[in-house]
Amino acid sequence: MTIQWLAIILASTVFMLVIELVRREKLTFKYAFAWLFLAALGVVCSVFRGLLFFLSDLCGFALASNFIFFAILCGFVFLSLLMTVFLCQQNRRNDRMVQALGLLELEVRGLKERVDGR
Repeated sequence: MTIQWLAIILASTVFMLVIELVRREKLTFKYAFAWLFLAALGVVCSVFRGLLFFLSDLCGFALASNFIFFAILCGFVFLSLLMTVFLCQQNRRNDRMVQALGLLELEVRGLKERVDGR
């Protein structure tokens, strides 16, 4: 088995695994999109090896393997940044929900005091 076939199989497996996680609702498409994009890019670069060598030459890498490691590192940095953005959005939503809950509790206490005070 050549490295090219191994790369095709691994990238395809990641792609299908992410699709299956979305299908089973273990992962939302919002989070899966970046993984699907990177897996599809991996399949394309595995099938069309010339594209990989062209991109590595274009970026100034002497060896395609160095470009692959650099691309994987960039992919993980991108995914990490994306997850950080989603985490910050979730924190903001949680803050707003806690504030709304606090206002509702204050309103319920006020209504209870009015009912008990009569």
